Amino acid sequence: MKDSINTWLLPGLLGCGVAAAATPVGALAQTPAALFAQHHGGTLKLVAASAAGTIDPQVNYTNQYWQTFIAVYDGLVTFQKTSGKASNKIVPDLATAVPAPTDNGLTYVFTLRKGVKFSNGQPVTPADVVASFERIFKVNNPNAGSWYKFIVGGAACMAKPATCTLPQGVIADAATNTITFHLVSPDPEFLDQLAVPFAVILPADTPPKDMGTVPIPGTGPYMITSYNPQKALILKRNPYFKQWSAAAQPNGYVNEIDFDFGVTDENAVTAIENGQYDWEFDPLPADRLGEVSTRFPKQVHIDPLLADYYAPMNVNIPPFNNKDARLAVNYALDRQAVVNIFGGRNLATPACQILPPDFPGYQPYCPYTLHPGTTWSAPNMPKAMALMKQSGEAGQKVTVITDDQGVDPALGTYMASLLNKLGFVATTHVLSANIQFNYIQNTKNKVQISISQWYQDYPAASDFLNVLLTCGAIHPGSDSSINIAGYCSKTYDKHVDAVLKTEITDPAKANQEWAAVDREATDAAPWATMFTPKQLDFVSKRVGDFVFSDQFHMLFSKVWVK
Repeated sequence: MKDSINTWLLPGLLGCGVAAAATPVGALAQTPAALFAQHHGGTLKLVAASAAGTIDPQVNYTNQYWQTFIAVYDGLVTFQKTSGKASNKIVPDLATAVPAPTDNGLTYVFTLRKGVKFSNGQPVTPADVVASFERIFKVNNPNAGSWYKFIVGGAACMAKPATCTLPQGVIADAATNTITFHLVSPDPEFLDQLAVPFAVILPADTPPKDMGTVPIPGTGPYMITSYNPQKALILKRNPYFKQWSAAAQPNGYVNEIDFDFGVTDENAVTAIENGQYDWEFDPLPADRLGEVSTRFPKQVHIDPLLADYYAPMNVNIPPFNNKDARLAVNYALDRQAVVNIFGGRNLATPACQILPPDFPGYQPYCPYTLHPGTTWSAPNMPKAMALMKQSGEAGQKVTVITDDQGVDPALGTYMASLLNKLGFVATTHVLSANIQFNYIQNTKNKVQISISQWYQDYPAASDFLNVLLTCGAIHPGSDSSINIAGYCSKTYDKHVDAVLKTEITDPAKANQEWAAVDREATDAAPWATMFTPKQLDFVSKRVGDFVFSDQFHMLFSKVWVK
């Protein structure tokens, strides 16, 4: 990585990331109907180095497909489809309103909209809602144990997923067109957990298994018509869609969305420059940043991300079942070096802790540096080598598992070199991004250390500290075991549960307590957090009305193409 990218290029990129590319002057004054009449039609052409696994929305846990699913499926509520802080607001979707909880926070009653149909023509009914929530458990949803088990009957469904029923937890009333949820305890984040793709409503007859490459009917403006993980994901207009709420599910401008796979990030940049594609999912190669910033400044957008790049270390198998070995990695990690690999200090910030900046519960904390405190300064190699000696793990063979996407192979190579410097015998193993994320979750694969990323599901500290690091997020032998490090501490879990209870009555106090939990998790060192990234989107000159959501990033249904 050349230092020139960090010192002169990226300030220019930041300056050009604030305007909406190709939005005509006066567009804001036009009515939605006039804008739609003027700009609807055409095909939005997306590209990625690889697919992202299953297209089952209740199983897939990747940003790549969540970004796609929101134009295909709907939940009872959703996050508002807009930009900025307003994109964190929950609005009614398939429900007519966002209900206030009753019964001391234990009961929620939703009224279902009438007249909404799935893309196969079937009407959406309360029975579909019940079946969808039972299916969450039947398909071993990654967050069933950390989120949805708090529905009455959820614990029994966790114990026996295949026969899950929720007769007391999710109750349909066809006569009133309502669905009532009963919780075992108040949950201040229940509506957030209903607003993400895991909780979308599917037809009641959807098979209770991961559907893999088979599209499931949805209710959004688009439907998946074909999926070949080696080639493409194709979305076309849902003929039964009628916009019921622009805030929840806007009628998309384009008629078709084609998501092609198997194109390298280098080739994708060239194709976008030439107008062959409109956007690429993968981070831009560092050696092309100067080119796009100087030649195509109006087509570049930079937005902050609530996310981590990290290296989870398996605490249950050698050598990282030894805490001293994990601590050694953290102290030795040159976080500025990995920031440079990603693209420089204006695209990423060194980080030591679990929670990202500007997130609920965040208080800066960095013990793993030469001068411990609130920020990272430099590696502390003497301390790292002392910990390695104390661990007795020198000479252990270690394989770093990374994917073949973007900068991840380079990050994997760096991590292997760091481990070798510490005294391990380390190599890298690169997997297709289509399978790597699931592979590193499965305990059967005995992954020691890997390169991974985590983007918020919704704006709450528990989405990192509960979802990724509690015992309930471990599913042995499953591709959906999101606690990749396998970290399980009953003491830590009790602390998490206690803060979740505080959050019900005193969110401000809870955020102070989340900061303490963050420090506790960071000190346990199940990860080596590397940095928090920013999103750089490079779009073709055909793209207009670029909208970036905090929750789902570029909104495909909001853009138009010339």
